[in-house]
Amino acid sequence: MVRGETTWGLLSALDRRGLGPVAGVDEAGRGACAGPLVVASCVLKPGDAARLDELTDSKLLTALARDRVYDRVLKRALDYCIVVIPPAEVDALGIHVTNIEGMRRAVAGLGTCPGYVLTDGFRVPGLPAPSVPVIKGDRAVACIAAASVLAKVTRDRIMSDLHGEHPVYGFDVHKGYSTAEHGAALTEHGPSAVHRWSYANVADAAVAHNRRPPHKVMLSAAALGRTSPPVDALFDGLSQNEGSVAGDRSSSRGGARIS
Repeated sequence: MVRGETTWGLLSALDRRGLGPVAGVDEAGRGACAGPLVVASCVLKPGDAARLDELTDSKLLTALARDRVYDRVLKRALDYCIVVIPPAEVDALGIHVTNIEGMRRAVAGLGTCPGYVLTDGFRVPGLPAPSVPVIKGDRAVACIAAASVLAKVTRDRIMSDLHGEHPVYGFDVHKGYSTAEHGAALTEHGPSAVHRWSYANVADAAVAHNRRPPHKVMLSAAALGRTSPPVDALFDGLSQNEGSVAGDRSSSRGGARIS
């Protein structure tokens, strides 16, 4: 594991030692309580990090800058893959399992077989090439930063489209994250089909509005603790807790239902 912010040199060092092509992987929407999880992988041409002058962690860029970098990455990247995982799959498997599986699929979806994979923040087992997690990788490694931008822009555009279908929640502003505005809308209107019903604040709103989830839900421990016992009755037959699927966490690669 590589810790701390470094320069773009890690990517070029791997390329120079014949360990490329190097794929970077990152996600957008892990902390949101509505909308999909989006995972992207990206392989840049050797030396292109210096040519993408605005490239950095997508969260540090303005929306306009992200769009510019997004277009340039799509134009210049050697290869990339973007995986969109719907809220129902996040609810069925839990966010951590879904995130890991999404990263595997993003790498598997590349047309170029990577010689090395760099992931943002944590280790991802089961990748088809040697890999290293990089803490704050979207600020330290160009290909991770590029994947970050691809995932973030893709997800933001999806959330803007979802705003047209569900305008009362303000998805075009907060993109599904748990802001005060979003919390107020959940309290007033209850959750929609595009919310993550396994999250505690969404489960709370479902209980308050006596609304059953539209799909299977693996409730988090926080959701069970805050809403039980009412949540047990409301989600009866549609829920399980994280502890009951511990085996699925260790073997999710073969059984995940992600699309």
